[in-house]
Amino acid sequence: MNSNTLTRIDGGKVRALVVDDEESITQLVSMALRYEGWEVQTASTGQEALEKMRSFEPDVAVLDIMLPDFDGMQLLSRIRSDGDMCPVLFLTALDSVEDRVNGLTAGGDDYVVKPFSLEELIARLRGLVRRSQIVLAERPDPVLRVGDLTLNEDSYDVSRAGEPIVVTNTEFELLRYLMRNPGRVLSKAQILDRVWAYDFTGKSTVVELYISYLRKKIDAGREPMLHTVRGAGYMLKPAA
Repeated sequence: MNSNTLTRIDGGKVRALVVDDEESITQLVSMALRYEGWEVQTASTGQEALEKMRSFEPDVAVLDIMLPDFDGMQLLSRIRSDGDMCPVLFLTALDSVEDRVNGLTAGGDDYVVKPFSLEELIARLRGLVRRSQIVLAERPDPVLRVGDLTLNEDSYDVSRAGEPIVVTNTEFELLRYLMRNPGRVLSKAQILDRVWAYDFTGKSTVVELYISYLRKKIDAGREPMLHTVRGAGYMLKPAA
């Protein structure tokens, strides 16, 4: 292990996710990061990467832009829509100024072009982790609040006017998405994409079903917060 190993604020290993459909790239970068003492997972598609972002919760991610299912820009958009501000470095063969600007504008934190220097890549990733840990130390309140409805993203507790509400995992994810977008109409397609993932093969009626479940739990006997906007979607806003 490198004698100058970088660790997380809690003393644990730094976690990195390397996403590329070229196995030689993922193996090379993973080997170098493991030598740094980091914990590494890899993915070769956008969907696999999205799932590992949610389960592995990396401290930094290396994303290729050209992936077999959806591109790295779309992947980053999905990551950010989850509220995940994990630093992202694009590692790609796309080397025009426009490509670089697009990558950084999309929310990327750094951009390295293939072929690349492994030493430079590791140095850039170390810098991203150091800067992110400063932000992590100033982590915002994990509790989302809309009116008298609260949701704790750490403990998974939900309550309204101080009264606990028991929800399933899917109901929690749906409610979290709605609470992150208060007063905004979210279409069935947007909800399906965020809560059930883009490749969900079920019918959009599942959204109506889970909206009805949530409505019974958070609005029963109270002023309604969850509203149907006919022909457009659903919206959560404080009770009148």
